[in-house]
Amino acid sequence: MPELPEVETVRSELAPWITGATIVRARRVDAPAGPKYAHLSRCEGALVRAVERRGKFLVLPLVGSVGDRDELVVHLGMTGVITPERPDSHVRVQLDLEGVEPKTLYFRDVRRFGRFLVAPDGDYSGLPTLKRMGPEPLGDGFGIDVFADRMRSRAPVKSHLLSQVPVAGLGNIYVDEVLWQVRVHPQTRACDVSRKKLAGMRDAIVSVLEAAVRARGTTLSDYRTVSGGTGGYGHALAAYGRHGQPCLRCETLLKRITVGQRSTHFCSRCQRRKKATS
Repeated sequence: MPELPEVETVRSELAPWITGATIVRARRVDAPAGPKYAHLSRCEGALVRAVERRGKFLVLPLVGSVGDRDELVVHLGMTGVITPERPDSHVRVQLDLEGVEPKTLYFRDVRRFGRFLVAPDGDYSGLPTLKRMGPEPLGDGFGIDVFADRMRSRAPVKSHLLSQVPVAGLGNIYVDEVLWQVRVHPQTRACDVSRKKLAGMRDAIVSVLEAAVRARGTTLSDYRTVSGGTGGYGHALAAYGRHGQPCLRCETLLKRITVGQRSTHFCSRCQRRKKATS
């Protein structure tokens, strides 16, 4: 699933293309009616003021012809791709644009887990994950005090980081990488991680994500940039997807377990499980 580095890469390519464009037509192609594709007609005639990102969501502020303000909210799901080239299949949404080239944007999503909808400006009542999301890890608000306060959970640290509550934008790949870097077992309760470890974890989150953004993300299967490129961070992965291979620190064979229904990769020697405290 595209995480912060992949979505930021898409945002950086999308912004110079469609910022300032007018959406002439918004059409569901092969997408069901319902909340995932709600109110698309409201963006017809609207001007795209910017292309922003919140966690793993793309947020496009719109201004209508009579001054109304909405936001086009996009989540790529597991297989979503935004492209100016018409795909052969699995097109869910088509936007016809005015004032820019190319003039058509397509949203392709093979597995249908993505979202492409219009919401009132700043109203995320129908998007609970976006509404409760923690601070941006690459922003000024991601300090150790804020992070430590949001890590007071009895859930496994892996699951809690994936919840988006302590910090925005992390998914399966980069959580495994961060926990390997700071030598924290993924099943350790979040509240049992020491403040010293949390400080290291905060720094690791920033450094891993910054490196992945520079590499334009990680392509394992479906992720593509707007221009059709792939991410180059896969060669730098130390934990994710490397089960059965030697740990890059101690050469112990990495293990794969399931935490919160998510495949999880770690080193049983470097990342010893911390016993829960009462």
